[in-house]
Amino acid sequence: MAAETGATPSDDECADVLQSMVYFLDNELDQADCVAVRQHLDSCNPCLEKYDLQRTVKMVVARSCAETAPADLRDRVRLRIREVQVRITER
Repeated sequence: MAAETGATPSDDECADVLQSMVYFLDNELDQADCVAVRQHLDSCNPCLEKYDLQRTVKMVVARSCAETAPADLRDRVRLRIREVQVRITER
């Protein structure tokens, strides 16, 4: 999967790494595949940039999903949903 040291990674190698990226980020690859992805990222700046972007997005989404909306906001949203439901049923 990874290019030899000093060699430019091929498009096929990059495609393989990009397909494995989600599994790599989720620690779902076996040790040999993890080593291959790490070696490729060490030698391929474009793939490393894509990895950094995906890792950042994953962290932001995880953080956002862990936050709870304030009670007053949730109450206002529920009220608006009920108002829309009433309008729909009245039609």
